[in-house]
Amino acid sequence: MKNDIEKHIKPLRLDGLPTEMRLALKEARDKRGWSQRELGSRLGLPQMHISGIESGKIVPRYDTLLELVRMLDHDLMMVPRALVPVVQSLVRDHLKEQSGEGEERSLYAGDGDRDEDTTQEPRNEV
Repeated sequence: MKNDIEKHIKPLRLDGLPTEMRLALKEARDKRGWSQRELGSRLGLPQMHISGIESGKIVPRYDTLLELVRMLDHDLMMVPRALVPVVQSLVRDHLKEQSGEGEERSLYAGDGDRDEDTTQEPRNEV
């Protein structure tokens, strides 16, 4: 019976982390000004292991990936597939604001509200 089950279960083993994730990890490391060796020493991993992860030659265990991502001030999370485009859009907007590309303004500000004094007391409108 066990052999029958094993025939139908195909192990999923990635050849490497997705390219976009590997580039994001490298970019986050570079942004902090850390070398592969420095990041590795903070995680207790050799520089060659960090290099292998960034190049796609090594697929880290989940706990190693989670620790690596968190060390770079990021996180992993499960997102319902239907919400992935929304989350990606939020991340893009956040990155634009950080780089100075996005215009920072109040969430509820209309186009005409930009120059108004927002310290006024609210009006009762009935």
